[in-house]
Amino acid sequence: MPAARVEYIAPWWVVWLHSVPHLGLRLQRVDSTFNPREESYQESLLLLGLVAAVCLGLNLIFLVVYLVCVCCCRQDDTVQTKQRNSCCVTWMAVVAGLVCCAAVGVGFYGNSETNDGVHQLIYSLDNANHTFSGIDDLVSRTTQKMKVDLEQHLDRLSEIFATRGDYIQTLKFVQQMASSVIAQLSRVPVWRDVTAQLTELADQTSYVEYYRWLSYLLLFVLDLIICLIACLGLAKHSKCLLALMLCCGMLALLLSWTSLAADSAAAVGTSDFCVAPDTFILNITEGQLSTEVTRYYLYCSQSVSSPFQQALTSFQRSLTTMQIQVVGLLQFAVPHFPTAEKDLLRIQLLLNSTESSLHQLTALLDCRGLHKDYLDALGGVCYDGIEGLLYLGLFSLLAALAFSTMICAGPRAWKHFTTRDRDYEDIDDDDPFNPQARRIAAHNPPRGQLHSFCSYSSGLGSQTSLQPPAQTISNAPVSEYMNQAMLFGGNPRYENTPLIGRGSPPPTYSPSMRATYLSVADEHLWPYRNELPA
Repeated sequence: MPAARVEYIAPWWVVWLHSVPHLGLRLQRVDSTFNPREESYQESLLLLGLVAAVCLGLNLIFLVVYLVCVCCCRQDDTVQTKQRNSCCVTWMAVVAGLVCCAAVGVGFYGNSETNDGVHQLIYSLDNANHTFSGIDDLVSRTTQKMKVDLEQHLDRLSEIFATRGDYIQTLKFVQQMASSVIAQLSRVPVWRDVTAQLTELADQTSYVEYYRWLSYLLLFVLDLIICLIACLGLAKHSKCLLALMLCCGMLALLLSWTSLAADSAAAVGTSDFCVAPDTFILNITEGQLSTEVTRYYLYCSQSVSSPFQQALTSFQRSLTTMQIQVVGLLQFAVPHFPTAEKDLLRIQLLLNSTESSLHQLTALLDCRGLHKDYLDALGGVCYDGIEGLLYLGLFSLLAALAFSTMICAGPRAWKHFTTRDRDYEDIDDDDPFNPQARRIAAHNPPRGQLHSFCSYSSGLGSQTSLQPPAQTISNAPVSEYMNQAMLFGGNPRYENTPLIGRGSPPPTYSPSMRATYLSVADEHLWPYRNELPA
């Protein structure tokens, strides 16, 4: 059987992360061997988080400079400039939204991978704890049987066989074998402390992982909500939604860089462990377990013999000898001492159950089961766990890029909204060309009929003959706009055009339209000037 150790090979990303320079806070070189209890090693991981903090500072400086430039820059309010700015803001928002959605997708995958790796680690720790607990339980029960139960039966048999010295010698020999079994069991290490440490590690890991997974899930939801707010703000031209998006985007930017710092430190530290996990385990178990026992479970190969083989063999030999002696007493002593049969049968059952426990103990002490749990734990941490952390780091970078783009697009959109609202404020509220007035008119109830005093009768020549005709003016801005637009098309019919009588031009957005209107109005009003002196 080949060595089982070849089943674990550190993946390339572990080697790559382990090669990241480890520097202290004073920028001195630090040993990259995984040693979380050493202060210099802790400083090297802390420095990785500080690098992310520096990147956050540079990002904020860039955003501040960009926002100042955008706010201080003045552009010509031409139609082409407005269209170009609007298009630029739209494309920036689209790109930022797509990048944010891609980042959330990558983050979901990375969060799931990390969670799977951690749960595999916890599952392996629970299996190892179950094995260790089983070993301690079997050793404790077997020792109890040899010390208490067997001693009670031997004492009663000693009283029964008091007149037979040969039977007494047999009982003493059985008692010596029982003491030998107890001595062999004492060579099996007690795993109580190891079990307590692994249980605490599993509980702490499960607790931290739950809140880590939940925190990232909430961060993903927050990012998607910010993207939705940005889309609604741009679609509805809402300054409130835009301001909310800018505030939440800044918060998400800070959280993204913070998560990147945590992921970077965790990935590098875990990679340092995964490069040489055996060395770290040998160091932390020194003083608690013998190096021989630790190596046996870490490497589990044919070249490494079991440290319990001799003890188990002596245990089996002593147990077999005791069974032979008890069978002999049943055959030769019971016919002369019938009262001894019950105790001898009880001893025989006890030895049979002890033999069964011996087989179970041999299976539990075998390295293959615990070594498999060890490899599963390494696979969960070093493969799925670190891979998930890398994807989470990529999510943080993409999210930081997306929200930086949103924050850059925010002032441009705000400036565009402000210019648009200022253009509408310069227009009369009653102006039918005003889009806001059209929107208001569409929601207001119909007004009462209005009379125009500015229409002229073609058959009357005096001002006193003017009668205000009763005509209904439609509230529909499109209809009035069409009636007035016919004036510029040369149509001589001017029904429902009260602005002509007032001599005031219609609201316009172009000086050329105003000049055209005044010239046409003078031309049509010229025949009536003699009839209607001022």
